[in-house]
Amino acid sequence: MPEMPSKLAEIVDEFAAAPRDVVLEMLLEYSEAVPPLPAGQEGHEGMEQVPECQTPFFLRAEVTPEGTVRTLFDCPPEAPTTRAFAGILAEGLAGATPEQVLAVPDDLYQRMGLAQAITPLRVRGGTAILGRLKRQVREQIAGPRG
Repeated sequence: MPEMPSKLAEIVDEFAAAPRDVVLEMLLEYSEAVPPLPAGQEGHEGMEQVPECQTPFFLRAEVTPEGTVRTLFDCPPEAPTTRAFAGILAEGLAGATPEQVLAVPDDLYQRMGLAQAITPLRVRGGTAILGRLKRQVREQIAGPRG
């Protein structure tokens, strides 16, 4: 049974162990870790919007020919919490295989202790982001069903 990437597991443990007042500071740091979109992606072409997020949030998961998952995220800077979810996933899933991405638990943000630090609506947005990423990966490894 594959496990979630060790980098993401480390991030989860860091958050889970952090005092509540530090958690928001940690989130802010991750909101700055979102890599910029590559040239040509500014129009969100091929990216999926996550309507559960209160701000315009777009994502895309690509299974590369090397067998790793590349993530693209776009979220406005004025939504630091939502951007932080993207930063955590961008960093935690870097170089991960599709199987590792699919092994990420759906209650990731609850495990990080975020349910106590941020609003349920935001946790739901983060959970939706993860769910869509996993679905995109699943569709790509299943191959075309033409």
